[in-house]
Amino acid sequence: MRFAVVLLSLLAALPAGAQTVLPTLFDVTGVAASDRLNVRAAPDASSSILSGLAHDAKGVEVVAVRSGWGLVNTHERSGWVNMRYLQERAGVWQAGQVPAALSCLGTEPFWSLRQVGGNLVYETPESSRQLQRRAVVDNPHQPGPARSIVAGDEAGRLTVVLHPGQCSDGMSDRAFGLSATLLFEGAGQASRMENGCCRLAP
Repeated sequence: MRFAVVLLSLLAALPAGAQTVLPTLFDVTGVAASDRLNVRAAPDASSSILSGLAHDAKGVEVVAVRSGWGLVNTHERSGWVNMRYLQERAGVWQAGQVPAALSCLGTEPFWSLRQVGGNLVYETPESSRQLQRRAVVDNPHQPGPARSIVAGDEAGRLTVVLHPGQCSDGMSDRAFGLSATLLFEGAGQASRMENGCCRLAP
């Protein structure tokens, strides 16, 4: 998609020493109740307006930052909002945990992965599989989103490796800042690997 090249450079564009680890969640702040936060086509106040976020929008996922503007998703496409009106949520990436709303998807084959309580639900157009989450393992050399989730059921084990970085689902104009590699292992069946993109907000 058109974001594939752009996002790679944007994710590396954070200033040295920045504390924010992307992707993460923000709340809209400082916008009048009668107004909305504009989502623009480019990181520039003169750029065309694509849509808007409510003055009190919560849990807005920012996947990249450039010159004081954050890249967000809205209405199945991505656009830019002024970071002056976003307040970072604390504790999104806590050690040994994953954000509750984390969901992932892949194409060729089509699949989705979401959390339901202490379980992971892996679905394809043909089936649904619920696996009990057993562990979340952080990467001590790359703090933030980089971590693995281990889950399993009577048929075997699923390991999900999360890694921050640009990701394209190959279908939509959404921008993703988190990729996932899924490794399936089970007795009596061949191991397999699948790749996809993840998001922190619906």
